[in-house]
Amino acid sequence: MKSTESPPDRASVGVAVPRQPARLPGVGMAGFRQRAPVRMDIAMVAHPSVTLFVDLSDGDGLVRDAHGRRERGSTVAGLVPGDLRFGGPAAGGIECLQIRLSPVLSVAVLGASTDLSGTVVSLEDVWGRDAGRTEERLRAAASWDERFTIAADALGRRMSARPSLDPEVAAAWRLMLTSRGRVRVDSLANEVGWSRKRLWSRFRSQIGLTPKHAARLVRFDHAAHLLAAGNAAASVAAASGYVDQAHLHREVKAFTGATPTAVAAAPWLAIDDIAWPTPVADLTPGSASPSTEASPRPSRTT
Repeated sequence: MKSTESPPDRASVGVAVPRQPARLPGVGMAGFRQRAPVRMDIAMVAHPSVTLFVDLSDGDGLVRDAHGRRERGSTVAGLVPGDLRFGGPAAGGIECLQIRLSPVLSVAVLGASTDLSGTVVSLEDVWGRDAGRTEERLRAAASWDERFTIAADALGRRMSARPSLDPEVAAAWRLMLTSRGRVRVDSLANEVGWSRKRLWSRFRSQIGLTPKHAARLVRFDHAAHLLAAGNAAASVAAASGYVDQAHLHREVKAFTGATPTAVAAAPWLAIDDIAWPTPVADLTPGSASPSTEASPRPSRTT
């Protein structure tokens, strides 16, 4: 997880967000442009979404390094993708459309969620020829607003043609998000009217993670953003429902291979609240809910 390059200056990274709330619930989009002609090398921090990175760069473009394998081009990263880095050449700049999909939607949009969990593949491997055609339209667009519209249309078409998850699985995922991962599997099963065994089996087969692992990921994501907001690790551990600071350290290590201090300074998180603003400053558990509108505002990190 350690970078061999200096992290990019946030002032050199342009971030574009949709002017209006997402047309498709469970979909978030942001555009990124690295203005300065410098080499970029950033480790991705695990997030409770399946993520599409559509490379719109000129020249060599975006390079992904997953599990020691380096490839170029647009990428799909499943839940808990492990050691994943993104970088680019020292000249030419990087331009990328990032799309975050709720796991509830990933089956409809990508065709599979279980197969993608823990993996990193090219967008072409998932979408086939549609990937190239969509990229061409996005490159030809005159503005980020037009790109967001094109992407939303492409996602909408795929969603209408594919089945969705079981309503009970979708409901369990929503409960995990609203509780920030602080919910027991028995409680989830009771809420959706299934046995624990049935929920475990169906959730694992459709989301790609067990309910317990998924809840851990959601809780880690909340803690990571609290760390990035400048809160002390001990306070973050208490607010996120960890037994103690050592427990938080173990979970951060499990998801990132890094320490809480390193995650707090991660360049990926440094602009996360600009691209997908979420009110995380209040340490009271359950006191804030995710924002539904992506409006740029200053980062809380230092």
